Amino acid sequence: MHGIKRGTAFLLGVLFSLCVIFILLISSVEIVCYSDPGYFEREYEKYDVLSNLPEMSMSDEDGLMKVTEHMMDYLRGDEDELQVEVMMGGELRGFFSDREIAHMEDVRELFLGAVFLRRAAFFIAAASAILIVLILRRKKAVFKALSRGMLAATAVTALACAALGLIFATDFTGAFITFHHIFFDNDLWILDPRVDMLINIVPEGFFFDTAARILILFVGSVLILCLISLAWLRRSKRQK
Repeated sequence: MHGIKRGTAFLLGVLFSLCVIFILLISSVEIVCYSDPGYFEREYEKYDVLSNLPEMSMSDEDGLMKVTEHMMDYLRGDEDELQVEVMMGGELRGFFSDREIAHMEDVRELFLGAVFLRRAAFFIAAASAILIVLILRRKKAVFKALSRGMLAATAVTALACAALGLIFATDFTGAFITFHHIFFDNDLWILDPRVDMLINIVPEGFFFDTAARILILFVGSVLILCLISLAWLRRSKRQK
């Protein structure tokens, strides 16, 4: 009976940990995209994106930064419409084409869906932790189950991250295309740089840099939890 309880607690610990790791993943994306206001401007300058836009400035009043701020607010649900008017080629005009607007609607649904799943993961993690407490009752046993669950979940995550990292490092373009085929059921993401300005401001290098920042932040946060779990288990073993 005791073994069944410990096994159940371990599985709940793995579930708890996987939920926490998922929360960290979505939070890493959000932090990279929203916590550093100067990131987009630095990337735009790095890849000289203004050279691909018809007489457009970097201004946050009527230029590229205005577009970026509005677009990021739209993706998070703070704006109802994506289209924004800016000065391009000496005239005031809408920045996004109809195709881009349709594609970004899909991107917004994907982003908001991920945020919803993060909220669900939080409640599942909380429920799992409560069940572990009810099953084991002793604080040391609870932390032991959570620590073991975290190490197991981290091992699975590490293998997945290693595989994804290898794929992206070997063929980023191919992986990028595969990603779109998986998450979108249409070809609206295939844009024409001659008429679709969005593709001109976010070149492949921008996506690579952003993916790298997200991966570093995510892996770092998971590693911290893993080290805490290891430290707790070693401390518990020494005391025993």
